[in-house]
Amino acid sequence: MKKLFILLCVSSFLSGFAQEKETTEFKRNELKGNALMLVLGAFEGTYERILNEESAVGVSLFTSYDKNIDTKFSLTPYYRFYFGKKPAAGFFAEGFGMINNYDFSTYNYNNGVNPTNDEGNVTDFALGFGIGGKWITKRGFVFEINSGVGRNLFNNESSYNDFEIVGRGGISLGYRF
Repeated sequence: MKKLFILLCVSSFLSGFAQEKETTEFKRNELKGNALMLVLGAFEGTYERILNEESAVGVSLFTSYDKNIDTKFSLTPYYRFYFGKKPAAGFFAEGFGMINNYDFSTYNYNNGVNPTNDEGNVTDFALGFGIGGKWITKRGFVFEINSGVGRNLFNNESSYNDFEIVGRGGISLGYRF
């Protein structure tokens, strides 16, 4: 009986199971361009680094070349959490920070006496959230639709308070490598 017990103990060590979660390998870098912004008169490029199957971090750089767009520049780092079945794809929610620079122009009536026109350029920082969806092909091409809203935290004076709320969004095409 003693020999049988020792044999069972030794054989249990040989048939043990590993406790590690099985990970799948996938490409973790993405470069994207916002096609909607190109049509509207601006450029927005994005780099995203996938941390695991459910989350990623990234940064977007926006600059406008159309004089009718008030926002001249923005740099937007973000964190995304994905709810899809594929790694870092499907429906997502994001939180972002945005350093933005915009032009403003206001016309003050001053009760009809000496009206003035204020113009200037302001840099501000916004925090916000967004949602969207991402689809990826087997070859690594990415299609993404996203939308978000945030609030500027500083420079909320009355002469340019039209810029308290900032928007973020687009239709992006890219490649995962």
